[in-house]
Amino acid sequence: MIKQNQRLLNGVLVLADVLVIVFSLLCAAFVRFKTTIFGPLGGHLGFEEYALFLLVAILPVYLILYFSFGLYKPFRTHRSIFSEANQIIEVNILSFFVLITILFIINQPNFSRILMLLLVVFSTIFGIFERSFVRLFLKRLRENDKNLKHILIVGDNELAYNFEKKIKENKYLGYKISGFLGRAENVGKDIDGIPIIGSFADLDKILEAHNYDRVILAIPLKYYKHINELVDSCERSGIKAEIIPAYTDYFPAKPSVDMIEDIPIINIRYVPLDDAFNKTVKKISDLLVAVIAIIITSPVMLVTAIAIKLTSPGPIIFKQTRIGYQQQLFTMYKFRSMKVQNKEEEKSEWTTPNDPRKTKVGDFIRRTSIDELPQFFNVLKGDMSVVGPRPERPFFVDQFKKEIPKYMVKHQVRPGLTGWAQIHGCRGNTSIKKRIEYDIEYVENWHLGLDLAIMIKTVLKSNSNAY
Repeated sequence: MIKQNQRLLNGVLVLADVLVIVFSLLCAAFVRFKTTIFGPLGGHLGFEEYALFLLVAILPVYLILYFSFGLYKPFRTHRSIFSEANQIIEVNILSFFVLITILFIINQPNFSRILMLLLVVFSTIFGIFERSFVRLFLKRLRENDKNLKHILIVGDNELAYNFEKKIKENKYLGYKISGFLGRAENVGKDIDGIPIIGSFADLDKILEAHNYDRVILAIPLKYYKHINELVDSCERSGIKAEIIPAYTDYFPAKPSVDMIEDIPIINIRYVPLDDAFNKTVKKISDLLVAVIAIIITSPVMLVTAIAIKLTSPGPIIFKQTRIGYQQQLFTMYKFRSMKVQNKEEEKSEWTTPNDPRKTKVGDFIRRTSIDELPQFFNVLKGDMSVVGPRPERPFFVDQFKKEIPKYMVKHQVRPGLTGWAQIHGCRGNTSIKKRIEYDIEYVENWHLGLDLAIMIKTVLKSNSNAY
């Protein structure tokens, strides 16, 4: 029944995605051909050509990519709506390039490229709304004990209890714990109100008498010598055994699994930007934002450069060595906001609120973060990203990595002009430990939507710790 429900849900999702793509194309066509927002129309193809391209190219490309990106996996184990939104954005970006390539191959220069760009915008927005609605509908359904999957947990230890607790706290997942199997002396007892219905040795008999959707093995390491027997029992009943590793307490974050030939390798820290596609998407977005920002802020940078030159002797641009991606040294650019110092002072001294080394212009540009604008050129060079953990000087990196656990994790991604820590007020004379917690959270949970949110909040939010 559950499998039938999942197939039905997938069918509904495919149909909904098709309707969203068709509606998005109609909206794109209206904006392009019924308005003059993008300039005069001129000659263009007729409705029949666009409808044909929709059927033979647009819909197949989109649906293939939706399947490839796992957007039809069950919502019970699928990632958060933010991760799904990020995947929808990625699918649309990739679809745009694939469809433009197809148009180039079939030599169709009259097909509106602006229309294709608008299709990406509309299908991204409507697609995210569609998936959000489906999630909300399923959440309400499952919170009312509908569309549930029944689970048997093999284990009566802390690992089993923690799993049961997570299931009970998140009813929207649509699972119900039907019972536990445990040690013989615990049979008849209960865990959080759910009975221990048998011992490990009873697994064959219990699976034969009941129809469970999932069997979760959550046993301590010392019982792993029996794990093959438990798996064999599940497979004899035609059900797939699933294992919660007993060593998850050693993981500092959510792990991921790689394969070297047929040997699984567990990465104890999942870094989304290790993925080549994610890395490419971020690189493209960095370059676009950097170019646009340089163009928009060029008058401000010109005025700042003149003001620095007129009011203080020394160079306009301050250059300083920082530690970046994979602990590589790079030269970071800033507008000079202080009097010229000797190199040793630059390496090891923090800026203070009433620092006498600051110039009058420097005090203003530091408080307004104008001094950071030249770092957009660091982004163009590939030393930095627009969003990421702030880079630090080698002197302080050597100090912090000894004092603060996991400090060096931040160097698994490119440093940024702004970051998750900065929009939470962790800038200037604030807790380094708290800053690293935010940096690690960003490293492990990156998606394009998060970068966009950080950029918007950076522009809108002033920071009293900037000096």
